[in-house]
Amino acid sequence: MATQERQQTLKKAERLQIFNALYDVVEVGVSLTAGFLSGSAALIGWGLDSTIEVISATTLWWRLHGEVEGIPEEEVTKREKITLYVIAVSFLIVSCFITYDSVTKLISQETANWSTLGIGILCVSLLVNPILIYYKRHYGHKLDNDELIADSKDTFICLYQTVAVLAGLLAARYLGWWWADPAAALLIVPYALKEGWEAFQKGRSK
Repeated sequence: MATQERQQTLKKAERLQIFNALYDVVEVGVSLTAGFLSGSAALIGWGLDSTIEVISATTLWWRLHGEVEGIPEEEVTKREKITLYVIAVSFLIVSCFITYDSVTKLISQETANWSTLGIGILCVSLLVNPILIYYKRHYGHKLDNDELIADSKDTFICLYQTVAVLAGLLAARYLGWWWADPAAALLIVPYALKEGWEAFQKGRSK
């Protein structure tokens, strides 16, 4: 890729990460508020995942911004490693919390209350996240950037979890399945651990 074209693509990817971080801040505020008010393990877990995504998106912006500013190649590589490790640790933290919170609520048979606010932010995310995934993968492949591709998988996890959380809330409300909410949250854990391990391995290979 020509230098000028690469710079233009880098700037587009950089702006994408800024939008991603700002949107995730909104997700965090709305979903955690709705989650704690309704007692939904899935909404709280989803909100914490969004918190990790804010950190991940900000770290990835930092790595991309460094290349846009023309920092030395060894510094770019260093930032790549840090970004991949942040993504890997993010997956691990989210997986641990979701497992703990969901298992606790399954044992206590705690039922989540209905949350119109939570349903609203989930539906918005069903529209926004596929767009983010597409462009992260697009720019990631165009720039041959492992961090963007790894981050697109993080966003896919958020999309997958969005569907699971929405299904859990609807099942608890309309089918009376009290266990559907924490069970929906647990569905994300195996995939999150797998992708976290892959990001860690890529970081080690840098």
